[in-house]
Amino acid sequence: MSPATPPATPPVSPPIFDGHNDLFQRMLRHGVTAEDVVRGLDGGHIDLPRARAGGFGGGFFAIFVPSPADTMSWDEMAKPAYRLPLPDPLPQDAALEVTRQGFAALEALEAAGALAICRTAAEIAAVLDEGTRMAAVLHIEGAEAIDPDFARLEEMHARGLRSLGPVWSRPTAWGEGVPFAYPVDPDTGGGLTAAGKTLIRECNRLRILVDLSHLNARGVADVAAISDAPLVATHSNAWAVCPHARNLTDRQLAMIGESGGMVGINFAAGFLRPDGRMDDDVGLDVVMRHLDHLIGFLGEDGVGFGSDFDGALIPRPIGDCAGLPALRAALADHGVDAALMAKLAHGNWLRVLRRTWGG
Repeated sequence: MSPATPPATPPVSPPIFDGHNDLFQRMLRHGVTAEDVVRGLDGGHIDLPRARAGGFGGGFFAIFVPSPADTMSWDEMAKPAYRLPLPDPLPQDAALEVTRQGFAALEALEAAGALAICRTAAEIAAVLDEGTRMAAVLHIEGAEAIDPDFARLEEMHARGLRSLGPVWSRPTAWGEGVPFAYPVDPDTGGGLTAAGKTLIRECNRLRILVDLSHLNARGVADVAAISDAPLVATHSNAWAVCPHARNLTDRQLAMIGESGGMVGINFAAGFLRPDGRMDDDVGLDVVMRHLDHLIGFLGEDGVGFGSDFDGALIPRPIGDCAGLPALRAALADHGVDAALMAKLAHGNWLRVLRRTWGG
């Protein structure tokens, strides 16, 4: 996909801070360097020139360890109904090697001037105001690299880790995730293991955000019963609009709302479209349907965006991060005023992160 050219209007303000991207995966799979990201890329969804053009202020940069056998198939997910098999669990040593590569890649992006690794909400706000680099929260998607004694969790927290998802759909020592399946309720199996419940308490102690995205219904309920922080799904949508296993039911949304948490709307076409098909021929009116449903449960302070850039098939009207002005225009046409626009763009993320991290 070639870089999108943003429209002249509306302006690329307020900057959008985003709950999830997979830029590291693109770097890992395609040999992309930090300098390439600074100069600009011919494909993918994120680089620094396009971020500046589209008002993409940054977000949660995921470190994800791919399975040796790739079971993800967008062709299968374009069918009327599907249930993709989950990969086998990963060995801890293999996961740790790739996770450390992820930390090194994101630190290289910081050294090259593409982003700033942020450890506080105030640091994020300052980088957004600066507007020359992306603000980055270090996030691990699937905690296979964490050891049972949590020494590595401590080490990674000291290195900047501030957000963690116990699973990426495939099972881990910590719990079970949801399959990529449609139409399927997310109540698909067991919740957190005993070790997983201890992991949540350790994240609370270190003030690391716990991401509910990819957990199944019982796992979400387990986190809700344990955690003393706002409940957050960084990149998920409303199951009532699109009954995909990756999306959140009204019961789950009610739990998140009661905790003062939030949800980042995922741009992946298969999690947006009511028919569940991974097909990028989808208008932004569907995003507005998810927005309205989420606000109904979470209020105007509980919704943001979690694009899944560089990890999913994105609606054509957006295309990549340079196309975010199209999203702002659709929001404005939907009746979103300046105050709510600022909350959706980044204000709600800053609120939740202040409550989670302190300060």
